[in-house]
Amino acid sequence: MRKAVVAFFALLTVVGAKVAEAQSLRGSAASLTRQNRQAQAHNFSYLNRPADIERFVRAGLLVPIRGNGDFELAGVSFPYARPEVKLFLERLGRQYRAACGEALVVTSLVRPTSHQPRNASDRSVHPTGMAIDLRRPRNPSCRQWLERVLLQLEGQGVLDATHERRPPHYHVALFPKPYLRYIGGGAAPSAPEARVVAADPGRSAEGGVTYTVRRGDSLWLIARRHGTTVQRLKEENGLRSSRVLAGQVLRIPSPEGR
Repeated sequence: MRKAVVAFFALLTVVGAKVAEAQSLRGSAASLTRQNRQAQAHNFSYLNRPADIERFVRAGLLVPIRGNGDFELAGVSFPYARPEVKLFLERLGRQYRAACGEALVVTSLVRPTSHQPRNASDRSVHPTGMAIDLRRPRNPSCRQWLERVLLQLEGQGVLDATHERRPPHYHVALFPKPYLRYIGGGAAPSAPEARVVAADPGRSAEGGVTYTVRRGDSLWLIARRHGTTVQRLKEENGLRSSRVLAGQVLRIPSPEGR
């Protein structure tokens, strides 16, 4: 009997360790997979160029993000995000200021694939507008508060958070629909992506042919299908690698000499 009790508590210790490990902000390949699956479930497009961001802003799919005293922007190149991200920042910033007496600092929002930093993963969801980078607080108490809240929200399945070290910040991918359900509404869902993303194949808002990447596609297959080359596709879309993701919208270059 005593051996059974010892074994039972040993099992609890192992299970507890696994739960703690899962909630660690360390990030993983599984974390990136969850983020990309959420982007696909929301039918989000991966924006390739600054012009794509401008079109999405005009269509209301992305909204301007401005500091309000509870949070501030620092070095943000494209101050836009999904409407639900704005709501999340307003709520988190208000709570953070109340807890810490200082403003939350946002260092990145939407980024087109053409402007991703060199150390960014080619599976980053920043080009969809659902991701935020938050500066790591210097104050240990504030840092612990922020990490505890991010872990709690991750446990609720409304976001995925990773502690990045170069530079020190928290990468947060918000899952809009689960987040709205979690807070009980509070913001209208994003407008349908079809307002600016043409059908496959189709015409972009700027008049060029577009193609929406399907599961199983490769850049080589897409190039062959449209009578062009991988290099021209990469140049047209500002891609640094040949990796493409389902749901990503590509511009198809005009045939040579046309």
